[in-house]
Amino acid sequence: MCGYGRAVWTPGKRGRPAITDDPDPWPLCAPGLNGESVPMRDRSREEVDACVVGAGAAGGVVGAKLAEAGLSVVILEAGPHWSPVRDFASDEVDGRKLYWLDERITGGADPLQLGENNSGRGVGGGTVHYSMIKMRLQPHDFRRRTLHGAVPGADVQDWPVSYEELEPYYEEVEEALQIAGPMRYPWGRRRHRFPQREHRLNATAEVLVRGCTRLGITAAPAPVATLSAPHGRRPPCVYRGFCHYGCSTNAKSSVLVTYIPRAIAAGAEVRAGAMAARIEHDAAGRITGVLHFRGGEARFQRARIVVVAGYSIETPRLLLNSHSARFPDGLANASGLVGRCLMVHTGEQVFARYAERINQYKAPPGLALTEDFNRELPGADFTSGYTIECVGPHVGHYAAQMAAARGLWGARLREAMLDYNHVAAFGMVGDVLPQRANRMALHASEVDGNGLPVPHVVFGHHENDHRLVRHATATMERIHAAAGGTDLWASGRTAHLMGGCRMGRDSVDAVVDRDGRAFTVPNLFICDGSVFPGAGAGNPSLTIQAVAARTADRIIEMARNGELTRVAERRSA
Repeated sequence: MCGYGRAVWTPGKRGRPAITDDPDPWPLCAPGLNGESVPMRDRSREEVDACVVGAGAAGGVVGAKLAEAGLSVVILEAGPHWSPVRDFASDEVDGRKLYWLDERITGGADPLQLGENNSGRGVGGGTVHYSMIKMRLQPHDFRRRTLHGAVPGADVQDWPVSYEELEPYYEEVEEALQIAGPMRYPWGRRRHRFPQREHRLNATAEVLVRGCTRLGITAAPAPVATLSAPHGRRPPCVYRGFCHYGCSTNAKSSVLVTYIPRAIAAGAEVRAGAMAARIEHDAAGRITGVLHFRGGEARFQRARIVVVAGYSIETPRLLLNSHSARFPDGLANASGLVGRCLMVHTGEQVFARYAERINQYKAPPGLALTEDFNRELPGADFTSGYTIECVGPHVGHYAAQMAAARGLWGARLREAMLDYNHVAAFGMVGDVLPQRANRMALHASEVDGNGLPVPHVVFGHHENDHRLVRHATATMERIHAAAGGTDLWASGRTAHLMGGCRMGRDSVDAVVDRDGRAFTVPNLFICDGSVFPGAGAGNPSLTIQAVAARTADRIIEMARNGELTRVAERRSA
């Protein structure tokens, strides 16, 4: 028992289950917001309506919505179920446990760094340690091919959904997460104000605004997923600044403290420590469930539908590992695009020293930005655009960047570190063009502890990416100079992951349709960043969650009108 007595679940009803003397269907426990134990259903012996693979940005959203609609749901998560008040410390080294650091082989012309800045392990996924900047894609991002045409060497495609179709889901997720933002956001289109007021700017954000203003560039407070006012049982942000290492105060609106509690309250089981290995199917090609490893043992969760939300490495890895005689190239891979068109964001950062004390580690790291360059720029030698945001690396990360970018070591590095509290940094989020050669495949010989082939990621930048980075770096240098910064230096990096199972209008050029449904496996859905046809130039988590919310609604609609059942019956006939 979990300390709440026995409970009975009412499908579709939020809140703590009603206490009763009936036989106990809630034998499991999950960590609560404040360290308490929360009762949770055990669905391991059931054939559930939906098995969701991944409890991160997308999986938490789709799992909660399906459970609240009355579907029986199990969410599988490879990592632990974190307790915010017990597991999160204000410590860079301890925070590494939040990253997905399993072995991944990287290669290509520009090998990617995988781990802390583009993945998460544990319930909440990357939302536990992300920077919380919640940007929408712009309307033009959904029509890149139509508006600007093909780009030699790239595979630019329109999205099969429009901004107008996704707009209500942007609003839904912003409300659920209580996004804090300005009264007027200068770019794009909004029908409503943000749910919470903007945060007060920290010193780095003030520097960005100052430099932009002097150059005639529009800058504004960033929309961020941390509370600026109390909400429910959660307090507002206290600006301690350790957002990348887990928020122990619960001000950060991660999936761990927003959608996951909703899912559990609605009767979902969140099964932590469960590493998905294969998606199984019957003789007719209909999905029957998910084989996963937990506690060193192979287990099988039966399910009527499976929703994969493992992000751009683990989602295609799972599909490729699920090959069979019927699907020899991997599940849902008739197009050959599973794992391909992998994208990142270019994330070059520029640092400068200021006479005044900055304390760059204080407060959420990205409290101001400019989207003035998030468009086609007249006269530029590249297509697409970028956003500039303020960043705030902590001491260890900052030292590593200086050692790599400036070649400092020993006494010279220690001396340079004395200026840490007088340094401000800006970072770009640059649109990277999709290329079929950029891919995630299964390594031919390396396997993990469960005997599963590890991911082999091959990546190389398009020349357009390099040109865009050069333009953005020069712009950031101009802003620093206008703000009074000196001793400028730059550090190259990438951030985020997108693509690998893109959505599209037909099975020739895509893995899933506009609803996230696999073209060749009707009871298989994908709803994470892997379905992105293009990267855009903004932090992707809000769009990932909006897509997941829309996919959940489509699954609910299909379930209610019997479409999923009819497909299963036709395929079994």
